Amino acid sequence: MCDTCGCGIVDSYAVDGVPTSSGAPTDSEHSHDGDQDHRHVHIHASLLGKNDRIAERNRGHLMEKGVAAINMVSSPGAGKTALIERTLRDAVDTMKAGVIVGDLATDNDAKRLSATQAPVVQITTGTVCHLDADMVAHAMPRLDLDALDLLIIENVGNLVCPAGYDLGEDARVVLMSVTEGEDKPAKYPTMFRTADVVVITKVDMAEPARFDREAALNCIHRVAPDAAVIELSAVTGEGMEAWHEYLAQRLHRR
Repeated sequence: MCDTCGCGIVDSYAVDGVPTSSGAPTDSEHSHDGDQDHRHVHIHASLLGKNDRIAERNRGHLMEKGVAAINMVSSPGAGKTALIERTLRDAVDTMKAGVIVGDLATDNDAKRLSATQAPVVQITTGTVCHLDADMVAHAMPRLDLDALDLLIIENVGNLVCPAGYDLGEDARVVLMSVTEGEDKPAKYPTMFRTADVVVITKVDMAEPARFDREAALNCIHRVAPDAAVIELSAVTGEGMEAWHEYLAQRLHRR
């Protein structure tokens, strides 16, 4: 990552502990000389243009393999790993799923999900606060896609930077927990506007958290009017039937 301007250039990361180069733009594409506004536009176009091209290749490859892919995004602690873990255990006899996990450091979540016997690949991003399409492209060969129905990508916990990065997914799932407040979509509108589905998690904690369900739904519908909404608890299982039905629809479309 560029520490001078914070533009998000990825120099290197690790896939299952193996250092991997991103093939970031060269110095000629990324210069700190000259006009700042011109530099910002040039960097932004270069980075996202490259990412989108790789994302399309990822999407095409997954389509050829008949694998549906979802990109799960949330703030830290909203319950992504818990939902994935419950999904893998509930659906073990009905679909074959693999997981790519993104974290700045540690492989704790990958180890936790591996206990379900599902294939899991860890991407350790270092200083980078999001996954990009190149990282996913390097991680996919470590999974036997021919044996999978569904690829779940657990993005780095962040509701800002991942919004601009297409990974090659079929659908983007944005999570918010009842403990985060009803106005989360209003605070992070760019991310929620990109959501195909908004999942409200930890509904078993709604009462002690004094969660205003109606206010939350109104906020979601204002910011992301086209997004489906699913309310669930990965702990109690409440709402999981609707989540599995949504996944079944994605698989059917694929």
